[in-house]
Amino acid sequence: MTVTADPATATVLARDTNQALGIAEFAIGFMNGDFGEPSEAVKDKTRQFFADAAVCGLSAIALGTNAPLVLREEAAEYPRTGGVTVFGSTTAVCPEKAIAANCSAVREWDSNGTNFGYNPALGHTAGEFGHNDFYAVPVAAAQLSGKDGAAALRGMILHDEIRGRLAEVFSLKSYKIDHVVHGAIASAAVYGAMLGATAAQIESAIGMTVAHFIPWRAIRAGKQLSDSKGASAAISTEVAVLAMMRSMKGFLGPRDIFRNPEAIWRQFEPTDGDAPFDLVLSHSGDDFAVMGMHFKLGLYEHQSAGALQGMIDLVSANPDLLANPDLIETIRIVAYEPAFGIIGDPAKRDPKTRQSADHSMAYIVSTLLQKAIDQAAEKGSGTIAEGNDAMWKTLILTPYEYDEKAIFRPETRGLMDRIEFTHGGQEYDDRYPDGIPTSVVIQTTDGRTLDSGLVMYPSGHARNTTCDLEGILANKAEVLGKLAMDDPGAVIERFRHVDRLSADELASMNDFQIKDHGRFE
Repeated sequence: MTVTADPATATVLARDTNQALGIAEFAIGFMNGDFGEPSEAVKDKTRQFFADAAVCGLSAIALGTNAPLVLREEAAEYPRTGGVTVFGSTTAVCPEKAIAANCSAVREWDSNGTNFGYNPALGHTAGEFGHNDFYAVPVAAAQLSGKDGAAALRGMILHDEIRGRLAEVFSLKSYKIDHVVHGAIASAAVYGAMLGATAAQIESAIGMTVAHFIPWRAIRAGKQLSDSKGASAAISTEVAVLAMMRSMKGFLGPRDIFRNPEAIWRQFEPTDGDAPFDLVLSHSGDDFAVMGMHFKLGLYEHQSAGALQGMIDLVSANPDLLANPDLIETIRIVAYEPAFGIIGDPAKRDPKTRQSADHSMAYIVSTLLQKAIDQAAEKGSGTIAEGNDAMWKTLILTPYEYDEKAIFRPETRGLMDRIEFTHGGQEYDDRYPDGIPTSVVIQTTDGRTLDSGLVMYPSGHARNTTCDLEGILANKAEVLGKLAMDDPGAVIERFRHVDRLSADELASMNDFQIKDHGRFE
């Protein structure tokens, strides 16, 4: 049955229509202001996600992480008069290269925003992951076309809307396809719409992106993950932008790709001719996909957020555990699929690289606990901060919690040995992706059983209403920002209010110096 939506706030692209063309027409109309306006709440949430992503990227560059540096060096080999810039540079380069470098940087720490593809109001609960990796696309398009920061922000909202709604209706991970496909489709649409492409040209680019460039989740499998995992969005959006550029020069890609019987959609979910889903895209009001996306409050895989909240709650209520960590006999973490399968994978019990450590539940939780123990030792008290917000700020997981020294620290490894990670079964699985259902139970050597209870909406989750999100994010921005520059306040403010920038200010947005700490190890 085809879904319906209020035409005053949303457009329905029915499964029996050419949805690739529909996305193209929607993108053009949205950027041209043919519909109503996203609410101020939507705009501000997008500003938050953009600033958060940008600061993650600057710190990754400053600490010399490999993939962003390789892609920045590659971009420098493609100078272009009238092009766009990478973070911390005034040298104009080819847009697809700058986009790839900047996308890679913001994604490198795996610390920017996340979506879970969950919209029960429409029955769209495919539950695909996705991340706020792609803001370099609308920024570059605005710079190329001489538009201001308000246009760039509008493009960001559009990008999050397209990829976020696709994540609600089609689970790529179920078929071992990487989630960045949704973002690549949105990149083609947004880039084309902002640079004046026709709907047919955008449709062609979306068709090329899907037909030629499908990444498999092989990049996320294995005992030790590689640069490909963090750079997946960058690589896919680079080819999507190239596809759009070729379409605008007259190259014709496959049309009507969502109903194409040989494309991924109908190959994995066969139909009699329609696409497997209806797509609802908001253009006005409050109900945009970005409003359901989640923040990470430090460096950790998003599936671990419930366990981190549970651990913070337990050590806050039981400060003697930090003053005397020998009291901790076992730590039992109970969670849902896919958390149990992804970050509970036995192959990740012994991480040797940062990319694997930040996808290891045992390592992430043990690292936060060890950081709390260290803080307590320094202060001479088990109470290290007052209240949830202060605890998240105090225990923020930074890049240095994932360097080689930290990964092999004996004390952390000792805590990891005490962790038991179990699947909570149907009771937990049914609560995801509405929340991040997790519980943490600590058994002590003096006979106590300390239970966090079920954590559903940890701090940073879109449905969490108790934490001071703005304050915790400001702390995160300052901590990561100071890795990139001595006084990051002005640059953070520039990103946080990007829509206030004139066209000239947006063009020079990346004109600042980034520290060089050498290669991250």
